[in-house]
Amino acid sequence: MEDEIKEILLNLSHTNYESKFINEKNIKSILIENDEVEISIELNFPIALISEEFKILIKNSLKELVQLPLQINLTQKIKSHQAQKGISLINGVKNVIAVASGKGGVGKSSTAVNIALALLNEGAKVGILDADIYGPSQPQMLGINKKPESKDGKSMEPIIAHGLQVMSIGFLVDQETPMIWRGPMVTSTLEQLLKETNWSDLDYLIIDLPPGTGDIQLTLAQKIPVTGAIIVTTPQDIALLDARRGLKMFEKVNVPIIGIVENMTTHICSNCGHEEHIFGQGGGDRMSADYNTLLLGSLPLDISIREHLDNGTPSVSIDPNNKISKIYQAIAQKVAFKVSELTEDHSGKFPKIVIKND
Repeated sequence: MEDEIKEILLNLSHTNYESKFINEKNIKSILIENDEVEISIELNFPIALISEEFKILIKNSLKELVQLPLQINLTQKIKSHQAQKGISLINGVKNVIAVASGKGGVGKSSTAVNIALALLNEGAKVGILDADIYGPSQPQMLGINKKPESKDGKSMEPIIAHGLQVMSIGFLVDQETPMIWRGPMVTSTLEQLLKETNWSDLDYLIIDLPPGTGDIQLTLAQKIPVTGAIIVTTPQDIALLDARRGLKMFEKVNVPIIGIVENMTTHICSNCGHEEHIFGQGGGDRMSADYNTLLLGSLPLDISIREHLDNGTPSVSIDPNNKISKIYQAIAQKVAFKVSELTEDHSGKFPKIVIKND
């Protein structure tokens, strides 16, 4: 019976994921004893909100085969995955996810913060780095108005907001001070923010990158150990042109594309309820098909997203059960699963070789 159970488990699928969500390594044990069946499964992505749904799915798939009482044990263990060759991982961070856009104004920062909060809701430890040096917005979006502390005078402690570990250049400069910096100074500052912050055992660090695809973005992509990238766009043709350039930039530096998020897909009139594709239609679908990548989700142009962020209370934080938050939650589930499928990083498992002279 054990082999039959395993075969069923390996072929299970779920609507939130584009491929089977259980593999051989996930199945830790199948015990058949004392007139009971106990199955232990360890998944490599966060499952806090979906574990009960998984258990029901597993039990239903086995009900014809297994007539004995069935115990399902589901746990999660999020692992580190490889970044670009030659770039070391960051202390205290397992996976870095870059959220990027080819142009500004497409909702990149709102997407980054709500995905971060959705991953947190799934049971992961999450941080967010506001890497938009010229226009940091995460302090406002997360309602933070204080400076980070330093315990040793050399490194900084991330600020905790809504359960996230947060760092931003916006904590260190006046909000109205323009950042009139050239590229090398920007990249140097970003590296300092990234590597001199005492991130604490993060499963995912979301990096809200500056918009664009110029020298700065390319340099950042070459120096930051990025596990994968999310491209944010709107259905508008001009936004899609820039989004395609952003996607190509990550391909050039061998950063996997996790998927595409399409913002402002439709507008629903708050007075009459009429729904209209004011920025065009189907752009995200076409782009994902052209580049053989996943459309993670589509979000409407909704006033509540803007209002929540202006008040420092992002949608997923203030009301995780509303329609918008559930879309972000589904996107986050797909992101975490896609990351779990990437090549694991084993650099920390190899022993250090020390040569001694006798």
